[in-house]
Amino acid sequence: MRRTEMAMRKSVRCVAVRWAGMIRRCRAAADAGMSTAEYAVGTIAACGFAAVLYKVVTSGPVRTAMTSVIEKALHAPF
Repeated sequence: MRRTEMAMRKSVRCVAVRWAGMIRRCRAAADAGMSTAEYAVGTIAACGFAAVLYKVVTSGPVRTAMTSVIEKALHAPF
């Protein structure tokens, strides 16, 4: 093999390696976030969790416990 042919092969190999790296990075960047469907499912799950939390916090026993804790904190001696 001649020197120029070897240099060309090395150059082609370097370009191929660079392209492969760019493609890998692009694919990784494309999967970095959530898609629209995943946002929708996440939003619905968050709303469901918020509804359950609201029901728990506004229930009688929890409301009574929170009120007593707040009253104790407000009437604490300094």
